[in-house]
Amino acid sequence: MVELSLDLASRNLSYKYGSADPANGGLDCSGFVYYVLRENGVADVPRDSSGQYVWVRKAGNFVPVISHKDDSFEMEQLKPGDLMFWTGTYDIDRDPPITHAMIYLGREKSTGKRIMVGASDGRVYRDQSRFGVSVFDFKVSKPGRTGTSGRTPDFVGYGRVPGLAP
Repeated sequence: MVELSLDLASRNLSYKYGSADPANGGLDCSGFVYYVLRENGVADVPRDSSGQYVWVRKAGNFVPVISHKDDSFEMEQLKPGDLMFWTGTYDIDRDPPITHAMIYLGREKSTGKRIMVGASDGRVYRDQSRFGVSVFDFKVSKPGRTGTSGRTPDFVGYGRVPGLAP
């Protein structure tokens, strides 16, 4: 799963809303997760981030995070390959209001900082904004901090992919 994710990040793919196929030249966040999991034999993956969140929650694999600190005890169970979820990255009327998903990679060996992979339209990696499919820094959103989209994204938690060994 990690190998395919990093391969996709190396292809210079754009952020393309509604796409779940790299042959289209880009992917959106949930399309990235959908594609990577399906290519790794995971069945029944929902296509959008809200559905992916519900899928993880129903499997009993979700860990909510309400703290706004990167070193919170709530992050102790976070493992490479976990799915990560946010609200507030764009305006949408859906229930639950999950608007963004990524795959956690772990900590960089050289810096010890947490990193994730997926598709985004302006997240940061090593202090540089990146657009499209890439590796990104992972930091828990601080309350009231506005992202590059002009919105206030809120990290809500993470969970294991249903059907994969713990």
